[in-house]
Amino acid sequence: MLKQVVIVGAGLIGTSFALALKRQHPSIIIRAIDSSEESVAQAASRGAIDSGCTYEQAGAADLVLFAIPVRQIGAALAALVRHLAAHTVVIDAGSTKQDVIAAARLNLGHRFAQFVACHPIAGRERHGPLAADATLFDGKNVVLCRSPDNSSTAVETARFAWQAVGANIIEMTATTHDAVFASVSHLPHMLAFALVDELAARPNAKLLFEHAASGFRDFTRIASSSPEMWRDVALNNREALLTELDAYLLRVAALRNMLQAGDGEAIHDLMQRAQSAREHWLSGQFDQFNQEDGL
Repeated sequence: MLKQVVIVGAGLIGTSFALALKRQHPSIIIRAIDSSEESVAQAASRGAIDSGCTYEQAGAADLVLFAIPVRQIGAALAALVRHLAAHTVVIDAGSTKQDVIAAARLNLGHRFAQFVACHPIAGRERHGPLAADATLFDGKNVVLCRSPDNSSTAVETARFAWQAVGANIIEMTATTHDAVFASVSHLPHMLAFALVDELAARPNAKLLFEHAASGFRDFTRIASSSPEMWRDVALNNREALLTELDAYLLRVAALRNMLQAGDGEAIHDLMQRAQSAREHWLSGQFDQFNQEDGL
């Protein structure tokens, strides 16, 4: 199905996608567009891409993947659309979907039906082409947000591409996607960034970080993620993220009240529920877990 592919954004996701595609289909010609010539050169040195290219050249590819911060996608689509062939399928890897779909509709115009919104649930805290991994998507889910405008060919091409790099496909609406990932992805990133920033601003920050161990490292691992990417995610999914932050603040405030009151039983109950929920999630049996209502 694919002979030529273009990656817009030769970072962790784009380069990993290219490496994985080359692993399964070495004959596919893969090119990249990136504002950094160094990133393109590094992706080429990894064997992920055959060369860099322009948007004019990208327009003739079978597939174009946008793996750039979500607030950059609109302008990039506008640069591509004037060159876009009728057979080319365009997908993205953005962590928010309603905004990206709106940007695609605005900037692609009559070519919007060729755009299939996607989100691979895969990544790591390091970024850039040198952090890329051909196995990054193996066994991971990719959310596909089908548009009523999409042709079956466009959707099947998107599915084929992600399955070719080792991923599983699940479908949901863009609204559901943004609400779900505000809670289980966007919120944890914001909390990790905020905690590290708060501790780093203290006068005794050096002492604190010298004694931070595995618990702190595990909790804050994702604070090493790309600030540019996560700033855009936060702003573009602002309403859903504000809802999640408010809910989290209520739970933290309740925990603070328990601690202030010295209510060990209530603290233990909260921790017990959380531990049980996490264990059920890790074992794939969360549907058997019955969470008590509130605090």
